[in-house]
Amino acid sequence: MNLKEKFVIAINRELGSGGRTVGEKLAAKLGVDFYDKALVKALEEKYHLTVEEIENLKGRKNNWWSDFSRVVSVGETMRHQYYSIAVGDEPKLVTTQQIFKVEKEMLLAMAENGSCVITGRSGFFVFRHHPNHINVLIQAPMEKRIQRLMKKQNMSAEEAEKTIRRIDKMRDNYVTKYTGESRYDTRNYDLVINMDSINEDDAAALIMQYIEDSQKQ
Repeated sequence: MNLKEKFVIAINRELGSGGRTVGEKLAAKLGVDFYDKALVKALEEKYHLTVEEIENLKGRKNNWWSDFSRVVSVGETMRHQYYSIAVGDEPKLVTTQQIFKVEKEMLLAMAENGSCVITGRSGFFVFRHHPNHINVLIQAPMEKRIQRLMKKQNMSAEEAEKTIRRIDKMRDNYVTKYTGESRYDTRNYDLVINMDSINEDDAAALIMQYIEDSQKQ
């Protein structure tokens, strides 16, 4: 990956692995924008975007995403409003091919606007043809995922494990249905990180090292 040209880093992560935090830290290190599923869904639901509407916006101006994000105040407030309920409501959200297409177009638009780090279930598939990208998978042992979810969502261990298994199944079905791929197929990634014995800062540093090494080749 070439940091001197527009790039995108797509991070797929397991619920409770800390992957979203890794993405935020990585974006901060690189000095680029960070986008996640919560933000995409919040925009989609708030403004009822369709594929056709996105295409129309893109046709009007090359920097349409920049203008759009400024007008609708894209940022932490909208993201956190959605993220606070994302875990509990997620199985109800993505149910149609049309919605998948909308989210795909929004992710591509974000990457077109400038270099960025994006976390989401199907980023490895959406950006597979991007000329300057890397795909990362972040995983963690079940016990560590349970502990993280208990802390973040104020759940019991039983509730956390039940939620993780439910969301895992839902995400697996989603990715398989709309991409024809498995999100656990390591061939879809340039880098796979197990969070068993490292923290989010360590993981971000690992990705940075991978990027630096790739530029030497």
